[in-house]
Amino acid sequence: MKKIKKFLYLLLMLCFQTIISQTVEITGKVTTTSDAENIHVINKTAQVFTSTNAFGSFKISAKLNDTLQFTSIQHKIKEVVVNATIILEKALEVHLEELTYALDEVVVGRMLSGDLMQDIADVEGSPVTAKQLGIPSYQGKLKTQSERKLNEATTGGGFIPLFPIINAITGRTKQLKNQIKLERKDDLLDDVRKRTETILFSNARLSETLRTDFFYFCSDDPDFIRRCKAKSDLEILEFLNEKLVQYKANIKTETN
Repeated sequence: MKKIKKFLYLLLMLCFQTIISQTVEITGKVTTTSDAENIHVINKTAQVFTSTNAFGSFKISAKLNDTLQFTSIQHKIKEVVVNATIILEKALEVHLEELTYALDEVVVGRMLSGDLMQDIADVEGSPVTAKQLGIPSYQGKLKTQSERKLNEATTGGGFIPLFPIINAITGRTKQLKNQIKLERKDDLLDDVRKRTETILFSNARLSETLRTDFFYFCSDDPDFIRRCKAKSDLEILEFLNEKLVQYKANIKTETN
């Protein structure tokens, strides 16, 4: 009997450890004495971020012991380490304190002339960013929705990381990876078309109604990524001209 109780206790602890170690979506709310919209919520550990809506609400993926950082121009920086309670409740409420800036001097800018275009032309410098002000914010490449889903599907902790195992068995991980490949391929195709369409069809060698179909025909080529990614316009045009010959030959065959 004692052995059974001990086994059940270990099993319970294992399940608990597994549950709290998984990546979960936390629904949170930021409260302040002023506007709580557009506050940066950064998961420093997983390198993902989001921002609050007009009501101060947000959703972000996190797991046990991840560090969440809350920043904005108007508030003091606050960090919260995700604990077991937050993971189990999948909820978090954070209060931010107002940040007061002390200015040594005030510099009055130029007088406006009333001519909008002239006043815009006279503006010097670049837009002020959170980074320039020394306010922490996410500076990395933004992940797409599919990339975020893949990260959640392949991460997990504990003795037995169940999510990665389940997603691998069901094929969801493979499906998400294929989705990301397709999205990146579509982005490359869109970039190639914007850069080359005008030059490629300068002599109107293909009807405008067929051009979209032609570019998708090019993207279906197994060498499309190798011939077009990180290549010069001249190299890409060489590939497109080869495909244009094939495309026209296919149209002629179908017409006959």
